[in-house]
Amino acid sequence: MNGRIIAGRYELSTVIGQGGMGQVWTAYDQRLDRRVAVKLLRPDRMAAATAADEMRRRFVRECRVTAQVDHPGLVTVHDAGSDDDDLYLVMQYVKGADLADHLAEHDPYPWPWAVAVAAQLCAVLSAVHAVPIVHRDLKPRNVMVKPEGTVTVLDLGVASVLDTDTTRLTHTGSPIGSPAYMAPEQAMGGAVGPYTDLYALGVLLHELLSGNVPFAGSTVLGVLHRHLYEPPLPVRQLRQDIPEPLEALVLRLLAKDPQHRPSSAQEVYEALVPLLPAHGGVPSGPLDPTRPFLRPHAPWPDRATTPPVAQPTPAQAQPDVAGAVDEVKQLLGEGRITQAVDILGGILPAAAAQHGERSPVVRILRKQYAATLLDDGQYRRALPELRRLADDRAAESGLADPQALQFRYDAAQCLEQLGEPAAALAEYRGLLPYYENQYGAGGPAATATDATARAFDIRHRIANLLLAMGDHAAAHAQLQSLLYDAERAYGPYHPLPADVRRALDRHQRMRDL
Repeated sequence: MNGRIIAGRYELSTVIGQGGMGQVWTAYDQRLDRRVAVKLLRPDRMAAATAADEMRRRFVRECRVTAQVDHPGLVTVHDAGSDDDDLYLVMQYVKGADLADHLAEHDPYPWPWAVAVAAQLCAVLSAVHAVPIVHRDLKPRNVMVKPEGTVTVLDLGVASVLDTDTTRLTHTGSPIGSPAYMAPEQAMGGAVGPYTDLYALGVLLHELLSGNVPFAGSTVLGVLHRHLYEPPLPVRQLRQDIPEPLEALVLRLLAKDPQHRPSSAQEVYEALVPLLPAHGGVPSGPLDPTRPFLRPHAPWPDRATTPPVAQPTPAQAQPDVAGAVDEVKQLLGEGRITQAVDILGGILPAAAAQHGERSPVVRILRKQYAATLLDDGQYRRALPELRRLADDRAAESGLADPQALQFRYDAAQCLEQLGEPAAALAEYRGLLPYYENQYGAGGPAATATDATARAFDIRHRIANLLLAMGDHAAAHAQLQSLLYDAERAYGPYHPLPADVRRALDRHQRMRDL
């Protein structure tokens, strides 16, 4: 395979990483005359054939979303697409050592180094969680330490593309994901959020300080069971030189219940600040992660920022709303979603002024804007638009109007993606009766309807959110009830009851270990 050309420009050279998800190669970009890293994935080997096309679509979408995150602690994404049967992701080539090798070469790892690594990772996580993106697979092999001491996070978003349930076992028995770093809600197949990455950060920090992950075992299920039910060993029992506040922070990050962990990466960073090395010290050697704090880059000079003054628009200049709509259709057809979002966001105020806020054209534009934001992964911007659409529609047609319910459902999905499980749970619970009433209080009919399918979907999401919030008993009861009703509606061999049955079986095996 050496010498293969990807996408007509990237010449593969040497394998530098390999795993169940694919391979990472050093490569040469013939067009720009530079070295790059290329990750190759084979969706047909990791999913059912029927799901391979969906995985390709999700892969391109996730790469587009992650490429929008601009942070020096993230590897730069240059390109992404498909070549023959492979999906490829082209990234900057990062010199240095991955954190696993760095740890192995420095045993014991100096605790100020661990603090410096964690602080830099908090800065990265704050940036990606604001999008929002959840990494899902934060571990030492996905962190590079560069010669100047800065760390770079790899594989952002790739784990979420490969499987929404990262604990699913392949036919070889290998997990999709990294069980040693999985949060309890991830191990149980529940909803994930920023809190999931914070748990993985706690595992990583524990490993840097102690030399080992807090939970290990000979089987995947054994490891996941320990994440769920065993308390971690306080690191000061292994190393007395570690400050007590650092030990307390690690234990908070490793809390079983996400609500007992720090609220954000920013909060973790603030807890680490007093433990960071003071400015002006001397780095101890090459690849020293304290160097950015001892000898930081000079900041930009303080400058008074004056907001730009909007230029007056000539009275006779009227926005071409129809032309903008045609352009948006063309851009969406070409997959240029980000540009379509910009045009829609820019034309809406002008369209409202020209046609009226309640005009059909403005309503269509606003609906398209919300849908496009949702498709582009811009959940924070989509949420208020969807709530506005839901309120307007319900005021006109009633709370049970199907379109109003759809807007509320999409808003609940935004809350779920934004890592707000309690708010998402409340929204789903408020929606559920409207769909259950459509197929009768006595349970699902013999022929399942769209309302039945949506009700089952919401119930499944409620169970996953309960898992994310640490309420395993309520989640288990929810899944058992869902399994009973789904089998009555669809039969025992439908994918939904099969998925629910697997989830219940996994929960039971966890408890029986």
